[in-house]
Amino acid sequence: MAERDRKQTRRVPVMLPFPFPGPFDYRVPADLDPAPGDVVVVPLNGREQVGVVWDAPVDRGVPDAKLKPLAAILDTPPLPEVSRRFVDWVAAYTLAPPGEVMAMALRLVPGQAHAPLSGWLPSGAEPERLTDARRRVLGVLADGRPRATPALAREAGVGAGVVRGMAEAGLLSPVPLPVAPPFAIPDPAHPRAPLSAEQATAAEALEQAVGDRAFSVTLLDGVTGSGKTEVYLEAIAECLRLGRQALVLLPEIALSSQWLARFERRFGVQPAIWHSELTSRTRRITWRAVADGVAPVVVGARSALFLPFPDLGLVVVDEEHETAFKQEDGVVYHARDLAVVRARLSAAPAILVSATPSLETVANVEAGRYRRLTLTARHGGAVLPTVAAIDLRESPPERGRFLSPPLIAAVRETLGRGEQAMLFLNRRGYAPLTLCRHCGHRMQCPNCTAWLVEHRIRRQLQCHHCGHAVPIPPECPACGAAASLTPVGPGVERITEEATAEFPEARRLVMASDTMPGPHAAAEAARAIEAREVDLIIGTQIVAKGWHFPHLTLVGVVDADLGLAGGDLRAAERTVQLLHQVAGRAGRAEAPGRVLLQTFSPEHPVMQALVEGDLAAFMAREAAQRRPGHWPPFGRLAAVIVSADTAEQADALARDLGRAAPHGEGFTVLGPAPAPLALLRGRHRRRLLLKTRRDIAVQPILRDWLARVPVPRGGRVDVDVDPVSFL
Repeated sequence: MAERDRKQTRRVPVMLPFPFPGPFDYRVPADLDPAPGDVVVVPLNGREQVGVVWDAPVDRGVPDAKLKPLAAILDTPPLPEVSRRFVDWVAAYTLAPPGEVMAMALRLVPGQAHAPLSGWLPSGAEPERLTDARRRVLGVLADGRPRATPALAREAGVGAGVVRGMAEAGLLSPVPLPVAPPFAIPDPAHPRAPLSAEQATAAEALEQAVGDRAFSVTLLDGVTGSGKTEVYLEAIAECLRLGRQALVLLPEIALSSQWLARFERRFGVQPAIWHSELTSRTRRITWRAVADGVAPVVVGARSALFLPFPDLGLVVVDEEHETAFKQEDGVVYHARDLAVVRARLSAAPAILVSATPSLETVANVEAGRYRRLTLTARHGGAVLPTVAAIDLRESPPERGRFLSPPLIAAVRETLGRGEQAMLFLNRRGYAPLTLCRHCGHRMQCPNCTAWLVEHRIRRQLQCHHCGHAVPIPPECPACGAAASLTPVGPGVERITEEATAEFPEARRLVMASDTMPGPHAAAEAARAIEAREVDLIIGTQIVAKGWHFPHLTLVGVVDADLGLAGGDLRAAERTVQLLHQVAGRAGRAEAPGRVLLQTFSPEHPVMQALVEGDLAAFMAREAAQRRPGHWPPFGRLAAVIVSADTAEQADALARDLGRAAPHGEGFTVLGPAPAPLALLRGRHRRRLLLKTRRDIAVQPILRDWLARVPVPRGGRVDVDVDPVSFL
């Protein structure tokens, strides 16, 4: 009797995908036996919710009588222990509620689906009434072979509703059907392309790191086009030989088309893919395949970090310097940094890959925390492009134009030789600003502190922050002057218009997030360029990331100074990385490449570093500027972002936080101040910044600080540990 009572009062903690501070306890019915990681259904506020049995201690302060019972254990693979530890770590580091972090893994869980049906009459339960349709169903199942509902209904000549009705009546029982493996297994012994001696040495070192089955971090850097991908594919091959799983993160899933082709050449098949364009069915299949260990290699966007790998043996972050790895909404995290943590929890190596490594990664190399492998030469005998600056003060474009005469001449020469050229401008749309010539009114977003960007093809003015869009008005909304609105500054559409006038015979392709919304569009663009169906590529930052176009020999940067303005801590670093990556698209095969940078400041250190090809000296200069003030990576930052429905509410909450700001040796609080985007999506925003020495953890300071300031209704406080954006 005592044993039965003990079972009746067994309780388990269940983490729910909501912003609660921790799991809730539930009573375990006698017919269920949940274990940590099980995906379960529980009651919450009168509704059933899906959660995960967690590892936390139960709360004995809640009486047994007040506990609600578990409703069910879902027939889905449990969330592995390493995934649960990862969720707990991310929540503690980012100060996000653990339920919100867990939701990123749980929302990937396959939905509860009815198992395929096979049927038999329950033992000794010959029904009193069987319709002819039901007898036909049972006749089909007499061979003992289970069938899926649609196939069973088709063979029996009945509707699917008949089969479902028999299941509800207990005449049929659900059983799992054997399924074919959803992904082909990559073959590490598949014939590979020959590696150079330098590549082979680096590959051998990475293979050894995988074989050690221990945590380590390696920076794999090298000039653009040096074959870094082929090197780390050999580390993946070693991971496959050991029977472990590998994860590759890409900053833009649009890059996956060419990457997948390289992977298939090396391993004979494609890997599993994870990104937002997948159908819900494909996501369910992929999630289960990862959990079951039958998806050996996954390539994906940053959310792939939260897939339930039971035995992750390698994590690769390609283009590790990319700010696209930073998640800015919801749980704020940097996928590069979390990838290192995920590898550590799995006793696996992490490989960070870049031709322009971030200063954070370089500092970790210099401190001895990471090791470095460098490829110094382009693969296959290709040489690095020459880089030159066009001084726009000496060679300005024609009035109302944006391409200088030297750049126009270089494009014309390149196209005349039958080679491909690229014009790069990191700005979508036709023009970044539209104003009235009559009264000077500027078209601004009503929801954000941002100008509306003209998209002439769609005949719209759009905010690139909140998506607000309006048709281009025929008259100024301020003064009423007709046909007075004029675009100011260039966007990629305007450069395309100018290029059409200058090079009318050239076959043009625009590569921007507007024109290439996903992997399929990107794959078609890459195919057309490689097939030489395109002469002139005009693109935004999407063209800078990892593409290999063998016939592209000229890259012209329309506005190399864009990105250097403003007070962003990393403005110069980001600009040099972006432009170096863009430059790296030129001359990747036999024909030599050439890069021209249009700039008003050719003497700027960024331009000098690019022209001289000395990124190491530039990064050393950046480090020397940041080190004395303990700016990252030589110190720590955490942003506290206040938002509210009104400016007055935002100011009041920001003042309260400012008054309660902590003080101590080695850290300081800056602000409050209006955020550069003081209005975003209709919310008024203020910012404070906690700055500490590198040896001081920011999380305890933040927790104590924020706990002392109540947040009123309509207000919100978000925390961004290690911010990369200061908007």
